[in-house]
Amino acid sequence: MFKPKLITVLPELTKEQLGRDIVSGILVGIVALPLAIAFAIASGVSPEKGLISAVIGGFLISFLGGSRVQIGGPTGAFIVILYGIVQQYGLNGLMIATFMAGVILIIMGLSQLGSLIKFIPYPVVVGFTSGIAVIIFSSEVKDFLGLQMASVPAHFIDKWAAYFTALPTVSPETLAIGLTALFIIIFWPKVSTKIPGPLIALIVTTVAVRMLHLDVDTIETRFGDISASIPAPSVPSLDLGTIRHLIMPATTIAMLGAIEALLSAVVADGMIGGRHKSNMELVAQGVANIVSPLFGGIPVTGAIARTATNIKNGGRTPIAGIVHAITLLAIMLVFGSWAKLIPMPTLAAILIVVAWNMSEQHIFRQLLKSPKSDVAVLLTTFFLTVIFDLTIAIEIGMLLSVILFMNRMANLTNVGVITGELKDVEEEADPNTIITRTIPDGVDVFEISGPFFFGAASKFKDAMHVIGKPPAIRIIRMRKVLSIDATGLNMLKELVNDCRKSDTKLILSGVHVQPLFAMQQYGLADEIGEENIFGNIDDALDHARAILGLPAEGRPKEFVASVEREKKK
Repeated sequence: MFKPKLITVLPELTKEQLGRDIVSGILVGIVALPLAIAFAIASGVSPEKGLISAVIGGFLISFLGGSRVQIGGPTGAFIVILYGIVQQYGLNGLMIATFMAGVILIIMGLSQLGSLIKFIPYPVVVGFTSGIAVIIFSSEVKDFLGLQMASVPAHFIDKWAAYFTALPTVSPETLAIGLTALFIIIFWPKVSTKIPGPLIALIVTTVAVRMLHLDVDTIETRFGDISASIPAPSVPSLDLGTIRHLIMPATTIAMLGAIEALLSAVVADGMIGGRHKSNMELVAQGVANIVSPLFGGIPVTGAIARTATNIKNGGRTPIAGIVHAITLLAIMLVFGSWAKLIPMPTLAAILIVVAWNMSEQHIFRQLLKSPKSDVAVLLTTFFLTVIFDLTIAIEIGMLLSVILFMNRMANLTNVGVITGELKDVEEEADPNTIITRTIPDGVDVFEISGPFFFGAASKFKDAMHVIGKPPAIRIIRMRKVLSIDATGLNMLKELVNDCRKSDTKLILSGVHVQPLFAMQQYGLADEIGEENIFGNIDDALDHARAILGLPAEGRPKEFVASVEREKKK
């Protein structure tokens, strides 16, 4: 379970596949270059921090990960939360939050929680992903249009209000470079799919700005020189108060990283017909996010687009991801100082395309046709992400999903009363249906269908008061109750006490293993009496007749015939 995929695939690696992995790794490294720089700048940090993250994080995720083809690095999903942390707590706070997120991811992996990520509702994932895409797009409007603004407000509504105010200051030269980059990125795949469009856009616009001496902001005019080396590791200064405030942002980073990495791994499995190790993948993500900030990096995770690029270019082992990191390191060391010439509208155009792809607008529209409860979760998560805060959006989105899930589970659980006059409406072909049994006078039979948990407790309580006069014997049929929780046990305990007060005999029928074990642990089985707990309705009814002094009727002919048929099979 915790063996890296690299160790698993090395014995079966051929020279041909090694060559394909190396070529794919080089191409993915080139694709990752402008993205790493753009994600860093959008997150509120200097460009080289994105490259450092892609080199160190990308290497560790491939070296230790549980996927054959996962490519790791900074992604757009982190931009919103990272920018907020940098603005409020500075770079030191970001390092602490990233480190904490890494620890959380390792704990999740070692606790084997990798498979639990799939239980996060799809509307929540799409809601905050689409919301992040809208925020990324909104954050790039200034650089894409070249607006003259002292600062950009942090909140969505204030940001767009400021944009409209500054609209007369649009720079034609900046807009022209941005549109050129956008045009190249969109239409270049029709010319070649081997060389990435963002790289061509970056080269063409950088040369154009340089040769034509255009008045366009570049990385150099905004940030100065870019360091062409990886700094020595350093430990962030820890402050208990800051750590306390960063617990929720760090948890959000960990959740986002886990969700995106495992989604990417699942998509990759579908493309190559493989199978990833989710828990090992989480451990690798955790290690990468612990080491990356020590060198000044930002959070990293599995990147779906770069992973897909790796697969399409022939990558099939983690060696491709390792080569991708080495390629980025080589580019950084040799050409890093040239990166300062990249125009800001070009990076804005790259992120606008990232935001569009990330929005998954076709899936968003499709989900709007889902049940109203899912639409409510989707829109709530989306608008909370855009207008307020990503952390709040995830928390409330998950809370709404849990409430809706409990409501649906409660609706699946039914409690019905069956008397001599009111039989259940099951098919007569079912040998276990009570329609073929005779219920003696003075006996009430209640049937519980579905999990008996706190969401269904009120139904049970109401059903117990359907009949005004307490019966001599009350049978609770539980053949469709596969699980029971503490609230369900407590409701049964209250029923035991009520039966004692009214001198009613309580009998249980069709009790499954989990409910029976829970009753024994709770001490409820002793209070009811194990002699009053039966495996089927016939024994329970015979026991009721014996208490009432009536002769046993025996099993119905339909039941006996069905048993004989099963024996013959």
